[in-house]
Amino acid sequence: MCVVAGVDFGTQSVRVSLFDSEKGRLGAASAEYPVKRKREDPDHATQSHSDHMTALAAAMRDALKVSSIQGSAVAALALDTTGSTVIPLAQGLTPIDDYYLWCDHRAKNEAAEITAKARTASLEALNWCGGVYSSEWGFSKLLHWLRNNPEKRPTMVTAMEHCDLVAAALCGITNPAEAPRSICAMGHKWMWNESLGGLPPEEFLTEVDPLLAGVRPKLDGRYETSNQIAGHLSSEWAEKLGLKAGIPIPVGAFDAHWDAIGAGIREGDVVNVVGTSTCMMAIAKQVGLIPGVCGVVKGSIHPDYFGIEAGLSAVGDIFEAIARRAGTTVAKLSEGLDEYKAGSSGLLRFSWDNGDRTVLVNPELGGVTLGWTLTTTASDELFAAIEGTAFHTRIILERMAEHGVTINRVINGGGIPQKNPTLSRVYANVFNKPVLGPAQEVTSLGSAIFAFMAAGAFKTIEEAQDRLCPSYQVIEPNPAEAAVYEKLFALYRKLYFGLGQPGSEAVAAGDVLPALRKLRG
Repeated sequence: MCVVAGVDFGTQSVRVSLFDSEKGRLGAASAEYPVKRKREDPDHATQSHSDHMTALAAAMRDALKVSSIQGSAVAALALDTTGSTVIPLAQGLTPIDDYYLWCDHRAKNEAAEITAKARTASLEALNWCGGVYSSEWGFSKLLHWLRNNPEKRPTMVTAMEHCDLVAAALCGITNPAEAPRSICAMGHKWMWNESLGGLPPEEFLTEVDPLLAGVRPKLDGRYETSNQIAGHLSSEWAEKLGLKAGIPIPVGAFDAHWDAIGAGIREGDVVNVVGTSTCMMAIAKQVGLIPGVCGVVKGSIHPDYFGIEAGLSAVGDIFEAIARRAGTTVAKLSEGLDEYKAGSSGLLRFSWDNGDRTVLVNPELGGVTLGWTLTTTASDELFAAIEGTAFHTRIILERMAEHGVTINRVINGGGIPQKNPTLSRVYANVFNKPVLGPAQEVTSLGSAIFAFMAAGAFKTIEEAQDRLCPSYQVIEPNPAEAAVYEKLFALYRKLYFGLGQPGSEAVAAGDVLPALRKLRG
């Protein structure tokens, strides 16, 4: 028997779960922290490192209490976080500012400049992250911070991803050169590629902006996959967390990547981690470049495979916004959605409320909904939003398949499918293939699996998955519903590329609104 702690830092809270290698999940607790937004700037989204660490300590102690486990029994701890969530640091890895949260899009101009320069320079690393650099990623955010904080620039000794800083802090690491650097984070969001010599060359970075001069060596550290040890829990943090000092902490990773491990991902699977946004994960022994995805990185999800990441910039956030505007909750607004049929809302809704992460990679896009009538309700819009996220996901699945990714199964992970069965039903009908849903929650299970590996409880990830991952509920497509969605998807696909690509010629869309009314009837 071995007990470990799996930690999952989400957008609004941290969740700590304790797992037994024989019994599975023993108990869990969570603690919230605020997202700092500005009404005058919808692209602004930051968080405090101290808020995160305070919440971690509270959640860990609560998890020990509800699980009736002594802290001294916990053999290892592993953590995942959102990403790219970036923070500039001074001497001793001390935060200079708040984190740029993953959904902070203020760096869209910087991202466009990096993309343009990379294309001019034929930078090979750009191809491995989909051909377009994103405002959600590391160098964009760091450059935005450098440009807008001239008085703070001289104190910056490095910048780190959230998962790496938390691991370093827990291990008492204060030297950037000794700090862990997650290949998951740096490969997908910072254009790090071992076969290309690591990070982009100094000449390229200074060509983008001289402010990036000298940044490359500041990002030194131990670049490793998550089957390697970041360090061991310090006495200071052992006391705060109620654990014993010296337990191993593996190199961290992003939440969606480890959620895929917890959902039981194998080659041939795509795992949709559906939460505030959606991250889509796949693994492959061999795969080529895939335009428009968030990266193809060796060792990012599973140490022995290439990890492929794509996703939607907003899903749960869209549902919450619809409910908020209607003066209600998503749960209340969802009542009766099981009665809706394909296309019955009469709406066609695009999930661009927070931009497009994949395939267009365009943060300038905004939400579009077609087909409104005088009788359209907020529930209609919510159902259309679920359909729209399914259509967008199918666009991404088709892009992956076009470039050699085998897709035998689609697994819907994350918190939303557990709460909203309508979503998985719609997805199965839109994809016209079965959608699997874990029968039990898998949040923080991926972290626990890597903690078990660090503790030596399992020899392989697959062995741990076979023992700990839940069985699946299978949602089969309805042929009649799938047939309607084939027609709707054709309209969606035409407008997705016609409206969403800058410079695209006017798309012939005169058939769209009449078709929506006909399908609604």
